[in-house]
Amino acid sequence: MKLIHTADWHLGQSFHGQERHTEHRAFLSWLLDTLEERQADALLVAGDIFDVVNPSLRAQELLFNFIVSAHERLPALDIVLIAGNHDSGNRIELPAPLMRRLRTYALGRVSWLDDGTLDAERLLVPLTDASGETRAWCLALPFLRPAEVTGAALANDDGPDDPPNDYVAGITRVHRQLIEAAGECREPGQALVAMSHAHLHGAAVSEASERPIVIGGEESISAALFPDSIAYVALGHLHRAQQVGEARIRYSGSPLPLDFSEVAYPHQVVEATLAGEALDEIQTIPVPRPVAMHRVGPAPLEQVLAELEALEDDHAQPGARGRERPRDLWPWLEVRVELDSPTPDLRARVEAALEGKALRLLRLERRLPRVEDDDQRARVDLETLGPRRLFERTWEKRWGQPPEEDVLTDFDRLRQDVLDADATSDDNTLAERSPTEGARP
Repeated sequence: MKLIHTADWHLGQSFHGQERHTEHRAFLSWLLDTLEERQADALLVAGDIFDVVNPSLRAQELLFNFIVSAHERLPALDIVLIAGNHDSGNRIELPAPLMRRLRTYALGRVSWLDDGTLDAERLLVPLTDASGETRAWCLALPFLRPAEVTGAALANDDGPDDPPNDYVAGITRVHRQLIEAAGECREPGQALVAMSHAHLHGAAVSEASERPIVIGGEESISAALFPDSIAYVALGHLHRAQQVGEARIRYSGSPLPLDFSEVAYPHQVVEATLAGEALDEIQTIPVPRPVAMHRVGPAPLEQVLAELEALEDDHAQPGARGRERPRDLWPWLEVRVELDSPTPDLRARVEAALEGKALRLLRLERRLPRVEDDDQRARVDLETLGPRRLFERTWEKRWGQPPEEDVLTDFDRLRQDVLDADATSDDNTLAERSPTEGARP
């Protein structure tokens, strides 16, 4: 049987204040075509379906329209969704009874039996082939929050090798119990496929866009948790597509770059083919990028401006060039400039270099020079120093040189404006008081 593994859609993401519905809609349309072209038996979505726990109506509409369309085009397709750390588990599960009618299984949280053991049965999803026969079982384990896997419910110890970190020990025990239950459930010839939204030891983390739940990666778990009896491990949470140790243990990665730091990542979905109980073949399928991303710099200003002038938009639609295309298809742009002195007109100069180009400048980063702190500098009393001298010292510390006279003149003017505004506010307050209040000592 054939599985398509994807994760980290982050529907509804606000990208530096800009919505990305056009990009997500294009990806989901491409995914529908890919599922049909490849005649997939199952689609596994390993968490972070939405970008926030309270997604917009438009983001939810994208998901539900996709599910309905997938069932219309591939009535025998099984879809399994798990909640990620960006998702609300309860929200993911809320429409589950309706989605079951569309052969879609939504798992957002774990639950426990009266004896404190994991309710594993609800996390085991049968995966069927075109004839309707169960060929595999999906161990669908949503993102586990500390409150779900620590405390009295998991006080029983599964072995002397449990990690000392209570949270990691809880995650480990849940995985072990679910894998054990799956082994007892399956029949000969049926494969086991684990799906988890977690951070594995040794996996590469994105530069800027991923949110570690424990500082220092202390929440990461071992790939050794997944025994050889698991034919394929479909992971979500990390945005870089990668295998962890073995080819069968994989992060599909995000289908779209979620930050400028992810521009160079291979964005893809993974096709895994099972033969009986074993993994037969893996193929990665690149996801077309509906909207390009450009990064310029970090470099000195003149070099950045030259690069912007030379920047060509080679992602135009057939028959449309530059600004003739819809604005929501213009490439995103990040510019990083290394400065060695104050440049008040930086944005104006960058925007002038972009004049007439079908590009959306989302982020302009100023990289300031590093100035060594003088640890020997004597401590000062802010009251005796005064605002003007404090401003001069701060400017010099940042730029390595004292402010010029025109800068000090601007500072004096701004400070006077603030003082005048405060005086006006105080006069208005006194005028509003009653005579009695005004006479009060």
